[in-house]
Formats: sequence, C-alpha cells, structure tokens
Amino acid sequence: MKLSHFKFNLPKELIAEKPIDPDNRDESRLMVLHRDTHTIEHKLFKDLIDYVDKDDVVVANNTMVFPCLLYGEKEKTGARITVFLLRELNEEMRLWDVVVDPARKIRIGNKLYFGNNSSMVAEVIDNTTSRGRTVRFLFDGTHDELVAHIKAMGQTPIPEEIRQLRDIKSVDKESYQTIYAKVEGAVAAPIAGIHFSRELMKRLEIKDVKWAELTLHLGLGSTKEIEVEDLSKHRMDAEEMHLTTETADIINKAKQEGHKICCVGASTMRSLETAVTVPGKVCAYDGWTNKFIYPPYDFTIADMLITSFHHSMSSQYIMACAFADPDFMAEAYQVAIKEKYKFRTYGDAMLIL
Repeated sequence: MKLSHFKFNLPKELIAEKPIDPDNRDESRLMVLHRDTHTIEHKLFKDLIDYVDKDDVVVANNTMVFPCLLYGEKEKTGARITVFLLRELNEEMRLWDVVVDPARKIRIGNKLYFGNNSSMVAEVIDNTTSRGRTVRFLFDGTHDELVAHIKAMGQTPIPEEIRQLRDIKSVDKESYQTIYAKVEGAVAAPIAGIHFSRELMKRLEIKDVKWAELTLHLGLGSTKEIEVEDLSKHRMDAEEMHLTTETADIINKAKQEGHKICCVGASTMRSLETAVTVPGKVCAYDGWTNKFIYPPYDFTIADMLITSFHHSMSSQYIMACAFADPDFMAEAYQVAIKEKYKFRTYGDAMLIL
C-alpha cells in the first residue's frame, strides 16, 4: 500500500482556526458513512444518540493534555526557542524528554531560559532524536513546586498550523480538551472526543449505552508527516497506553452478547487493536504502543468509529480508510470539501458505521 494513494487536496480555508464553542460542543456537523450501502448522511454530532442502542459501548481515550508548550531563549545568543515537554524521565534529577525547535543549534551543554525574568532554566544533557533532547531543570524548590511552575508558564499545545494563524488564547485551555479528560500526560488532544458534551453523555447514559475509557498519552509523533512511500516501512513513535481489566471486561461482554462497540478516535482504535488477544477480544494492557493501521486491515473489536476530518496522507486518515474502505473514504472527503465541512483539530466529525 502506497502513501500517495491517500493524497487529496484540501483548501486551506476549510482548516478550522477557531475552537468549538465549549457550551455547544455537540452542535458541530457530523457526516455519517454507512459502509454496507456506501451512503452518506449529514447530521449534527448530537445525533450520535440515534446510532447507538441499549448496552452498546462507547470507548473513549481519557488522556488529559497538559500545558507543555514553553517559549524561551538560548543562552548568550538570546535566540527564541520553542520547547515541547513530552514526559518526565526522572523526578529526583528533574530530567525531561523534550522536543526543541529550531533544533539545529541546540547542543549538549546549552542552557535554555524561560519566563520574562528567566525564572526557570534548563540545561541540555543529551540528544535523543534530530529534534529530541533530554534536559535537566535547574530549580531549587520541591518537585511539586517545579511542576506548578512549569504549568503556570506553559501554554496549551494547539497544533502549529493554528499557531501560525493566530496566538494561543485562554479559551484553548478548555476547548483543546475533552470533557472527560482525567489522566494527565498528553501533548496532543484526542480530537474526535472534543465534540462530546455533558448533555450528550447524559442522554447516552439515560439510553443505557455503556461508557468505557482507556488511556493513550498522545505525543507529537501521532501527527508527524509520513516520510516513506511504502506504508509497511513507516514506524509510529511509541506512546504510553493503559487499558484496565474493567474496561476490557465491559468490551468483551458486549461483544459476546452481540452489542456494538463505538470507538472514539484513532488513538482509541489503535489502543483497542494493540490489546487484542484473539479476534473479537481484548485484554488489560499497561505499556507502550506504536501500532500503525493501514489498509488492508481486519478490525475485530470496533463496529463504529467516530473520527475527525484529517490531513491528506496522515496516519489518522489512512486508518479511517482501512476501517471504511479507501475508495469510499476518498469519496466522502470530496463530499466534505464540497459541503464545506471544517477539518482538523477544531473541525467537524465523522461517524463510520
């Protein structure tokens, strides 16, 4: 399967710049794809309630985005730098795995200064990838004080394509987060889930639709461009994943009883497929996954997929093609462009049945 098979032209004006109104998350548009008939419906996200039945299970990724985007300066030169905090490596030594931009001049031994009065300093102690670095924060307070300082100084890591159009705003802190986010650790949001409102979740509960959660801490690798034409040679960055026995039991019981599993987003789908033991059954999982799904692929857990409208040749779009059928998905995206659906992070949603 070739990367170029998943190329399409997306007008820039269809990339959503503004966040969804936090009070009306479920008012975004929803394109519904029926795989059996290759037909398309145009709905609102709140109409999801009409496509799930009693004892069906909606599975979502409860990862929480933290304010991991820091702007600082390089010592001596004062050059402006952007730092993404990916994960803490060692609490006692104040070590963090980060991505820096621009990376070419950030070397081992360099000190990076953050804050208006350079109140926080980090020293680069190792190179991990072309843009990756390990840094040690030089901070005299406790670990909790350091984390609080980082969070106070950090900004919401909305995608670069939006940051190129406008400044980060206070509303992004709430909008770039699902309402059910609870396990902190992601540097990118599971955007298919931001359309859920408390009202819709309550309606699902009243209808006796089961809700299950897992955790996949999304990193920057989930959105990076694929650089190889042969998809079998693409390698996803590993991301931390947790699926509890309770969630596995809910899913397995529903599958055994013939109920539908509705998967919210690419990260949730990759997690479920990582946890498959035998076709149609998942197990508890604590570890890392670099699962990359591309056509042809035999899905045995999810019966429905909620996804966003993604970029051409992205891993999320390719996975959706594997679930829906590449030709049908290509047709649906052309309809979405014609009907002026909004794409990407703050865009509209798709339900594949």
